[in-house]
Amino acid sequence: MHMPGHSKTVLVIDDEPGSLGAITDKLESAGISVLVATSGEGALDLLDRILPDLIIIDAIMPGIGGVETTTRIKRNPRLAHIPVIFMTGLTDVEHVVQAFDAGGLDYVRKPVNLNELLARVRVHMAHGRAAQASAASLDATGRMMLATDTSGTILWCTPRAQAAIAALAPGWSPRDSELPPAIRQGLGRLFSNGMAGASVRVDHPSAQSILELVLVACHRVDEVLIRINELSPGKDMQQLASRLPLTTREAEVLLWISYGKSNGDISTVLSISPRTVQKHLEHVYEKLGVETRSAAAAIAIRAMES
Repeated sequence: MHMPGHSKTVLVIDDEPGSLGAITDKLESAGISVLVATSGEGALDLLDRILPDLIIIDAIMPGIGGVETTTRIKRNPRLAHIPVIFMTGLTDVEHVVQAFDAGGLDYVRKPVNLNELLARVRVHMAHGRAAQASAASLDATGRMMLATDTSGTILWCTPRAQAAIAALAPGWSPRDSELPPAIRQGLGRLFSNGMAGASVRVDHPSAQSILELVLVACHRVDEVLIRINELSPGKDMQQLASRLPLTTREAEVLLWISYGKSNGDISTVLSISPRTVQKHLEHVYEKLGVETRSAAAAIAIRAMES
């Protein structure tokens, strides 16, 4: 797969040569590189090799129509971020509704007002690039972030998150339209809580670690941002026990402190009372020569990473 060399690229999908030519001329005159496809099938084949910045698609075409083509695009995590503008006939009201349901961002009426179309292309392309820049910044910092709709269908995923999910479910690929069953079930439990900061743990007998899914925010009506934490309690406990002067129980408490858990959470995980957790934590502070939770966590993280 490769990206087009041009800095701005639009894919136009239309089976009408006249409409296709007029739109192509207008966009190219504005300095936008244009890719063309005359069918949904041809567009999907092209998208296997090239990622445009935006897609313009006719709602009604022979074979795979515009709505079905867009549905398939939005089911593919690699393509889901691309803005899609529909073109519909003046009387095709039902197609407008179907277009939005399929994931379309905007629509224009046919015959197309080319100046209006160009204006919409520029606005949505700018917004799309801003969203991609945000995702790229997450990638650069190595964050494990995932966005899904409220049914659990993946919208986008950072590379480290992809790797963590694939480790839990060998054979899974971000090209798949659905997340692995264990992740989907975890998201179901997470969404039932619905509060920012809520978390669930997902493990698998064949996995080396546990994935923790944390609900960060609902950015839009149907887009949920989730942080993934990769937890390896067994391995991390061995590191802490061998490198810090703590009892086994104190090391366990410190481990979950380093994972960002509250005393209440640790109480549940270790099946001890919150008061007992606090007592162990006080001993940890004393032995490590620190006074705060964050300072103890920092020492634990350094011990586990060294």
